[in-house]
Amino acid sequence: MKTFAPETCHEHMMDHLKPVLGFDPKRPYGIWRKKVDKKLRELIGLLPEKVDPDIRIEFQQDHPEFHERRLVFATEPGADVPCHLLVPKKGNAPFPVVICVQGHSTGMHNSLGRPKFEKDEEGIIKYSRDFGIQAVREGYAALVMEQRCFGERQDSRPPELRSLRRTCDHASMVAIALGRTMIGERVWDVSRAIDMMSAFPEVDTSRVGCMGNSGGGTTTYFAGCLEPRISVSMPSCFVCTFRGCIGSIDHCACNYVPNIMQYFEMGDLACLIAPRPLIVVAGLQDNIFPIAEVRKNFDLIQSIYAKAGVADKCRLVVGESGHQFYPQLGWPAFRELAQW
Repeated sequence: MKTFAPETCHEHMMDHLKPVLGFDPKRPYGIWRKKVDKKLRELIGLLPEKVDPDIRIEFQQDHPEFHERRLVFATEPGADVPCHLLVPKKGNAPFPVVICVQGHSTGMHNSLGRPKFEKDEEGIIKYSRDFGIQAVREGYAALVMEQRCFGERQDSRPPELRSLRRTCDHASMVAIALGRTMIGERVWDVSRAIDMMSAFPEVDTSRVGCMGNSGGGTTTYFAGCLEPRISVSMPSCFVCTFRGCIGSIDHCACNYVPNIMQYFEMGDLACLIAPRPLIVVAGLQDNIFPIAEVRKNFDLIQSIYAKAGVADKCRLVVGESGHQFYPQLGWPAFRELAQW
């Protein structure tokens, strides 16, 4: 049998791969966790220097349930982040805040429940993409952020220079060529958003949650690993085995971190979130993050949380449909584990 396909040798490698820093309950947990942290930060790539956030409020508006500020802030030279800060009208300030990150949708306006493009309304209703509105209704403030490569932060080059189908592929590959990763850049933006929100006294930056679906779930998971100020993480439709998702199924370039599979399975990284709460949301029929691989990965996460002495602080909730967020399952688990 001839094996001409490049995937064949990759599959052989993955079949025999033993991650160097995979979880071993016999290892001293604290020492292992420090090694995981150091290696992930190395693999995630070079990070920018901090800059003044230079907050610019573009408008403010009252709504029946919340007060809205549209603002822009800087995270590094050449990188401005547009976002919307929603503060509930009911309840007492300062409010805990949930950072809401859309994935591969048309942009953050979906988190606000405001369709702009064809099929946006269907996505908001059918796939529950109005994350910011959901967070406000749970009694939290919400920071709705635009992620790099999506919505208002898409590729601005002339059309003749763009040939890739996905809006994230070119920037993600250039980031790698520069010694960075798109995951690292997006996590950087989340971290700088927490810095920025300290300017708003109605927001309690000691109680910060992060959530998102798909590409938003990717950012949420890695931000939870790398940013200890995130109190609760709720990644949706991402947390799976590396082999079962990016190792086997076509995914965007922004999902990849060079050499990461040599060191970890995805679940190993949960040691960097523990002892803080982690709610993993998944879809029973998600065809790009297969549920069997999700459950296998969550078994590893549970073992790690048990080793950390917080077995009750991680939760897997599974919706009956596909690649979408499940607010009727996710938010009750979030509320229970956050205890805000």
